[in-house]
Amino acid sequence: MSEPNWTEGALFPTGEPLNSTLDYEDFEAERSPSTILIPSIYALVCCVGLTGNAMVIYVILKYAKMKTATNIYILNLAIADELFMLSVPFLATSAALRHWPFGSLMCRLVLSVDGINMFTSIFCLTVLSVDRYVAVVHPIKSARYRRPSVAKIINACVWGLSLVVILPIIVFADTVPSRDGGVDCNFLWPESSWSEAFVVYTFLLGFLLPVVAICLCYCLIVVRLRAVGLKAGWLQRRRSEKKITRMVLLVVAVFVVCWMPFYIVQLVSVFRRPPDPMVTQLFVILSYANSGANPILYGFVSDNFRRSFQRIVCFRWLESGVDVEQVDYCAMPLKRRAPPLADDHARRFPLKECLASDTVYRNGTYTSRITAL
Repeated sequence: MSEPNWTEGALFPTGEPLNSTLDYEDFEAERSPSTILIPSIYALVCCVGLTGNAMVIYVILKYAKMKTATNIYILNLAIADELFMLSVPFLATSAALRHWPFGSLMCRLVLSVDGINMFTSIFCLTVLSVDRYVAVVHPIKSARYRRPSVAKIINACVWGLSLVVILPIIVFADTVPSRDGGVDCNFLWPESSWSEAFVVYTFLLGFLLPVVAICLCYCLIVVRLRAVGLKAGWLQRRRSEKKITRMVLLVVAVFVVCWMPFYIVQLVSVFRRPPDPMVTQLFVILSYANSGANPILYGFVSDNFRRSFQRIVCFRWLESGVDVEQVDYCAMPLKRRAPPLADDHARRFPLKECLASDTVYRNGTYTSRITAL
């Protein structure tokens, strides 16, 4: 094996350059503004991403009605995004100091965690798209498979697959000397050609092939929905699945918008002249911003997530004074037997009268029919 080396200009798929983190000697004039701007943007992205994904995780784990198969996949995506955000402080510090101050072990750990969560994110989106396909195209046949227990097993398989995919990162990530005499967190490749191969490898497995599979799923969904048209029994189902499918599609679209510039820069850096380092850093930040954008999308598109988020931040009165879960006491069985007078009243006035009324009496207390829990 030849002497280990590393390649100029190539980019690690999670944002860490393969050679010196940035060739800072070539743009010393930009050092002062970039030293302040880049870490500040990193800090903002990290705060938004950690807070938003923590809320998603809490909501799904807290409320029983959120534990659907689709939301279990979203939970897995939120966990991946949350862990993805944990590497941002290390990158921000490295960008501010212009070198890697955390040592060899942390270098390998940060890059490995960063890599496994990056691949887990796109694999989760692929699984979500397949879930949407089977839910819309094969609603009856897929009922036995679209269960939370099955979703958890699939999530575990996704993490295992991501671990296998990032084995090159675990093996070759290490600290390397930079041109200015410092230390950078990078890859130590046996051959220079391994760098180009790794960039193509991550582009295919981490972007192109999953996006093609996702597009195929949605094309089949569109074809199926057009074929069934307004047949009996499908109209209501189309309405119920429409919002969920739209949310997943929007999340996928934002992922492509956030990650495509990064992969383009990565390929250009390998096969042509590397772009401006500041532009490169901004595209890296854009890729990280995708993890913070997902919870925002859930809040805007999904009624359940929006109401649950409102409950977390105590805005229970936002939706015309109605809380997240609306409870109709007329439809709820009382735990203890009503007094004889109430039984006589119930015999005289059927249930439909109660349902038509805006108020009921419960345990002798006057309250609204639709009451906040």
